[in-house]
Amino acid sequence: MKVIELHRSVTASNDADAEELRRQMKERGTLLINLMSSPGSGKTTLLSRTISDLKEELSIAVMEADIESAVDAERIEALGARAIQVHTDGMCHMDAGMTRTGLEAMGVESIDLAFLENVGNLICPAEFDTGAGKNVMILSIPEGDDKPLKYPLMFETSDALVITKKDAMPYFDFDEEACRARVKRLNPDIRIFTVSAKTGEGMKEWENWLKEETAAWKE
Repeated sequence: MKVIELHRSVTASNDADAEELRRQMKERGTLLINLMSSPGSGKTTLLSRTISDLKEELSIAVMEADIESAVDAERIEALGARAIQVHTDGMCHMDAGMTRTGLEAMGVESIDLAFLENVGNLICPAEFDTGAGKNVMILSIPEGDDKPLKYPLMFETSDALVITKKDAMPYFDFDEEACRARVKRLNPDIRIFTVSAKTGEGMKEWENWLKEETAAWKE
């Protein structure tokens, strides 16, 4: 298991570097998706189910960003996907320079779809362009339906929202209709998927979107 330490960004001009990284990923035909959420939202569980379902159709790689540990990358690698763990040295987000460093260390040759599992929080990751082709926000049922009111930028900057842990819906006071309406007011074009990675409910719609976006990225 390879672990690299990232102590600072390799560029001060993040926006320009993000655009250049996006262009290069487009040329390679690799779609990079930036996954953002709070800790415990089910990012790694969602990724694990997604990889298991799609690994015969798409070549997938995952870059796990955390302050410490390599637990998540080891879990992903055990599924047969290419994976790397990056440590952010206490930083609460990934930026384009850090993302480039991680991608180069992992390698994306012959990869169709790459995921960046960003550091878990709902503030910093939304403020920094990583160079990803798509931004995806993950919100779990136990977190509550009021998160779009508290962290609007996260929802405004995302191309898709995945509401996870649908199997837990009966046990929490989560108003899905209200949540969707709040998100749509912030971002009318966002795609919203409600899934349970545990039972598989809703996963096909989410995975079809990934396949469509990956194919479109190669055009």
